[in-house]
Amino acid sequence: MNLNLKELELQYKNELLDNILPFWLQKSQDKECGGYFTCLDRQGNVFDTDKFIWLQGRQVWLFSMLYNKVEKKQEWLDCAIEGAEFLKKYGHDGNYNWYFSLTREGKPLIDPYNIFSYTFASMAFGQLSLATGNEEYAEIAQRTFDIILSKVDNPKGKWNKAHPGTRNLKNFALPMILCNLSLEIEHLLDEEFLTKTMENCIHEVMDVFLRPELGGIVVENVNSDGTLSDSFEGRQITPGHAIEAMWFIMDLGIRLNRPELIKKAVETTLTMLNYGWDKEYGGIFYFLDRKGFPPQQLEWDQKLWWVHVEALISLLKGYQLTGSQECLTWFEKIHDYTWSHFKDPEHPEWWGYLNRRGEVLLDLKGGKWKGCFHVPRGLYQCWKTLEKINSEINSEQKILNPQI
Repeated sequence: MNLNLKELELQYKNELLDNILPFWLQKSQDKECGGYFTCLDRQGNVFDTDKFIWLQGRQVWLFSMLYNKVEKKQEWLDCAIEGAEFLKKYGHDGNYNWYFSLTREGKPLIDPYNIFSYTFASMAFGQLSLATGNEEYAEIAQRTFDIILSKVDNPKGKWNKAHPGTRNLKNFALPMILCNLSLEIEHLLDEEFLTKTMENCIHEVMDVFLRPELGGIVVENVNSDGTLSDSFEGRQITPGHAIEAMWFIMDLGIRLNRPELIKKAVETTLTMLNYGWDKEYGGIFYFLDRKGFPPQQLEWDQKLWWVHVEALISLLKGYQLTGSQECLTWFEKIHDYTWSHFKDPEHPEWWGYLNRRGEVLLDLKGGKWKGCFHVPRGLYQCWKTLEKINSEINSEQKILNPQI
């Protein structure tokens, strides 16, 4: 193993603080209309001014979280508040039904069909309420969370295109996100209610979507009764989603003091990596079909930034929590791939979309789906996990050699 964990800790920290955050602070803030631009070209120039609620909420959350956990920097808090005030004013219909997208000025473009507009708004205002003590922000987070829970059985509501009664599927993404969201806003929730919510999410992720009969892989959709569906959607495997969910489960395992849950999450991370790794060109596939049929998504073989960043987090946490050498071996492999393929050597921020061979497909730094979230969150999580690992190593060395 050639990894210098202390150097890696500084690498992730410095990339976050010196490269990624200055890019978003300088390039994304809309000082005239509020909120953030996310459609940014390679140099960070704005190429489209539409504003997407997912990405607005994610950026509010990111800068609030850094303010709370890294340093009380006023420019971080100001950036978060600017986005939150824009969301508060324009992002919903007055009853906290969150639109999908807005014009630059804040006029609604796409109605509130997408549940993840709600989840990221709740995350954003929950974290910002911690940073500011603002009761209105806390109330927005709570009320939005209540709406999310009321929509669990039909997240798209009246915008659901599926004909009722023929193939009623439930999707992995919402219980996965709720694993993380419940921890994000736990300061706003009653303890009994919080525990019940966490247990429900764990059950869905680890007992419904994780399938032992398929070798321990995680499927993206199941029938509403929990059985497998032999359809395009029912055969879909999304390795990145499953791997990201596993570090959420590890965090819940820590919170609930359940080492067996952590162990299972680590095993599942490794299973999904072995399953999803492209053995010909390297990198992790975006979508696969569990029966080996052609996937319905034409972009199935692309290599995406968030998939690889989330894998780095899960592997480091897995190593830190269990000492798994397999996690460390995989981490080195994916670290090398990620830093050599996604990091732009000439301009700040990382590329998001590569073709199967690992060549840059789109040289944008932000768009409709990529914003200020996965790269900075991933760098933060890896930095802090490496910090823990290095601290534990130092403690062990001091015990073995008290003169250190």
